[in-house]
Amino acid sequence: MFDNLKKKINIFESKVKEKTQEKASEEKEDKEKTQEQKQEQEQEQERASLGQKAKKFVTERKVFLDEDDVEPYLEELKLSLLKSDVALEVSEKIVEKLESNLVGEEIKWRENSEKYVKKAFKEALIDVFPSEFNFFDFIEEKDKPINILFVGTNGVGKTTTIAKISKALEEKGYSSVLANGDTFRAGAIQQLDKHGENIDKKVIKHEKGGDPAAVIYDAVEYSEANNVDVVLGDTAGRMHTDVNLMDQIKKIKRVTKPDLIVFVDEAVAGSDAVERAKEFDEAVDVDAVILSKIDADVKGGAAISISHTIEKPIIFVGTGQGYEDIKEFNTDWFVGQILE
Repeated sequence: MFDNLKKKINIFESKVKEKTQEKASEEKEDKEKTQEQKQEQEQEQERASLGQKAKKFVTERKVFLDEDDVEPYLEELKLSLLKSDVALEVSEKIVEKLESNLVGEEIKWRENSEKYVKKAFKEALIDVFPSEFNFFDFIEEKDKPINILFVGTNGVGKTTTIAKISKALEEKGYSSVLANGDTFRAGAIQQLDKHGENIDKKVIKHEKGGDPAAVIYDAVEYSEANNVDVVLGDTAGRMHTDVNLMDQIKKIKRVTKPDLIVFVDEAVAGSDAVERAKEFDEAVDVDAVILSKIDADVKGGAAISISHTIEKPIIFVGTGQGYEDIKEFNTDWFVGQILE
């Protein structure tokens, strides 16, 4: 996971570490020369104490990095982030925060400078993510039934993700019903039916060509009548450039009044996923994001960029093909995966 990005970050950390050690050595030489000159001028009786002072200096010596020390490496890092599909605005913010964390800060010579740089990098990455959103706390506190609408483009694992969320809800003690709002494709009805059969969940559906808003509305009414906690509403995959289908999703929102709108895309889609997230957010005001296939993502750019770009939290990531292969997103965990 994120192998390409890890390599680039490790290169940056190594270069800054080398620069820190190089600067520490230079400062040591300068101090030793000054010390020699001072010793020549001092009286004989003071020389014994100077040895102790020099020893203390070596033990406590500190290094300060300035802009010239790190600027070349930061520029290289920004290019590396861009190549890993991190959006320009986000790359610049990371580099700016990292520079702020490194420049002018003292690094004790006896400390592990690589650990220091890694800590600065962790803070810079965490800083680009918005506040976290606890999905299950939301489910616990919200009046039932809770209507959750899933939106996104074609083929990104949206329907499978819905089944995974239903399974995760069941494990937490919440009931759910699946609503097939994808009336555009005949295959979509069979697909959600199959998932419902596999995880033993009821699927509310209409015929192909029906009104998707009516399907989800019926699912909400069914849930109210049968004390079901959560409605998970699937919608037809659509490109953000398809005006008619984007108007349709706006209608679904207007009619069904979802409590949560979740944008689903692939982590491996990189910058394309970021652009799609922006368009869907502008159309229906997305509340949260789920990224599928994060286990296959070697770059990490989409996950870093989407949350910051649309200022909405990632709540889950897909980690495999099984229904249990979904993980609540945690910023510390994610950053730890990159910096491990």
